[in-house]
Amino acid sequence: MIKAEVTAIIPVYNDRPSLETALPISVDSLSAITPDFEILIAEDGSTDGSAEFVREYTIKDPRVRLLHSDARQGRGRALNRAIGEAQGSIVCYYDVDLATNMQHLPTLIGAIREGYDIATGSRLLPDSDIIRTGGREFASRSYNFLVRLFLGSRIFDHQCGFKAFNRGRIETILPSIRDNHWFWDTEILVRAQRQGFRVSEFAVHWRAGKGTTVKVKDIFSMGEAILRLWWQIHVSKD
Repeated sequence: MIKAEVTAIIPVYNDRPSLETALPISVDSLSAITPDFEILIAEDGSTDGSAEFVREYTIKDPRVRLLHSDARQGRGRALNRAIGEAQGSIVCYYDVDLATNMQHLPTLIGAIREGYDIATGSRLLPDSDIIRTGGREFASRSYNFLVRLFLGSRIFDHQCGFKAFNRGRIETILPSIRDNHWFWDTEILVRAQRQGFRVSEFAVHWRAGKGTTVKVKDIFSMGEAILRLWWQIHVSKD
């Protein structure tokens, strides 16, 4: 197994077309930052040939590794597993559709090199350059406002899929993370801030991926997740 400074994790679920684009771009982008990197594809029970594509890719580039799950385990659980398997002292992850422009990858990794425990891209800072529908914009701003209000976070955008961690530091709080799917991003930021982690949030150039929509049930489930974490922190003291 290779020794790496940076481990990049790409969560994948039935995303083969996006993966075929993202993987070579990832290799090129990481190569420009450090010669010591690996890419972990956290493939979560795909049925569209994503795993087979990665297996073929690893033959020509051993810096790419596949973490396959036969059954769907959820995005959060897949990220937990990948961080546990990572060799890099810096661990980052980003969405396979590359919604966040990869020009920001040096900034993301650079923040951890500079001493931050967590770095995260933000679509909601004044300098952010984003394009998405009004419905998604409203839902995102409302959700993040509620996280700040109820959970005391100082971050503006909790759900941007473009984050990096000091692996040694983040591993200390992973056992406390309860959510196994989309709320994982928010929970890890909230719990990290409560433990005094240094977090860098920076504006990004972001474009919504194809087929991404906001469903009413998703909005309600996110609201329930906020209240559940509030209860865990303030009542059950988890």
